[in-house]
Amino acid sequence: MTDDPRTHIGTPTPEELREQIQHTRDDLGQTVEALAAKADVKAQAKEKAAAMKEQAAEKAAVVSEQIRAKAEQAARLAKEKAPEPLLDTGRQAARVARANRTPMLAAGAAVVVLLLLRRSRRRR
Repeated sequence: MTDDPRTHIGTPTPEELREQIQHTRDDLGQTVEALAAKADVKAQAKEKAAAMKEQAAEKAAVVSEQIRAKAEQAARLAKEKAPEPLLDTGRQAARVARANRTPMLAAGAAVVVLLLLRRSRRRR
């Protein structure tokens, strides 16, 4: 038996084999982690809930700003065209709304969240 170098052309060295094994282990580890993440329904639900909560907060802020702008516009129009007794009633309602701003914003945010949840359930 001769040790002809031409017969060992395609044979990897032990160090190359170790590197290939380590690379394969790394790939397999990443694949297992990805599969575990996909199988973790609880974590996915938490992520989805957090995303929806953030989206609802953003929507609530947008809607709140729109309501504020519309209220200002309505107030200007009312001031220009409404009789004085009606203006007094409007001012009183505005004072009540300002005094209870937090509960009103919370109720508005809750309505937005419910609408988003209802919409997401319809898509399923």
